Formats: sequence, C-alpha cells, structure tokens
Amino acid sequence: MLQKKWRMTNQRKVILDELRKSKEHLSVDELYIRVREKMPGISISTIYRNLEELSKHRLVRKLEPSSTQKRFDANVQPHFHILCVKCGRIDDVPFSMVSKINEMVRSSEKQIEKMTGYDVVGYHLEFLGICPKCKKEEEKQHN
Repeated sequence: MLQKKWRMTNQRKVILDELRKSKEHLSVDELYIRVREKMPGISISTIYRNLEELSKHRLVRKLEPSSTQKRFDANVQPHFHILCVKCGRIDDVPFSMVSKINEMVRSSEKQIEKMTGYDVVGYHLEFLGICPKCKKEEEKQHN
C-alpha cells in the first residue's frame, strides 16, 4: 500500500499558528472557536484529524490528562505540566525544574529496569494541584 506524502496544508498551518499564538494548552473546542474565525467552513472533526496529524509529525504535543479532555501544546520541547484538579487548567512547570527532575529520573531508570524487567524508553510526569484562580474562589467561599 502506497502512503501519501505528508504536507503542511493551509488548514494545518492555520491550526498550528493559532496554537502557537496561545499561551494556553488549548482543548479542541477552544482551538475550533479560534480557527473558525479564520476559516468559517472548517469542522471540528477536521480540527481533530489535523491535530492528530500534527501530533504524529511532532509539530504539536498531545496532552491527555486523566481527568480532563485532550489538550494540545505547540511547545514540543521536553517539559512537564501541572494540572488543576478543580478546573482542568494546564500550565508548564518552570523550566528551571525540568533539568532537576530529569536528573532524578535518569538516576532511577536502571533501578526501575532491574526491579520490573522493563526496558525504560520514556516517562510521563504530571503534577496535580489547585490553580491560583480556583484557590481564590475557594477562599471567597470560606469567607
């Protein structure tokens, strides 16, 4: 079976541009609203399909937090996220912490392999917390 050559279509470019412009980790619904302003005829299924393709070609990073819907990140450099358990907001962990965390994990990989019999090929680390906005809301409710 012949595979089609992958190319950066206009739809993919607009989707990627909108994702890169955002400082947030957008859901498909949020991205759809933004892209639709530039391409009124685009469907949400087209957004999904193109995000999957962009993810497959490592132009975006697909985030699949266990408690919320998928979100997408234009920053494909190795980094970690912190997820608000109340509202689902996702933020990047400050870069200065990434190298420290990576160092700790790398030193543990051999021990993990020895204990489990697995060959470690990667890891996914997600921090959970309550974002500043939700903390403020909680404080208002308690006062």
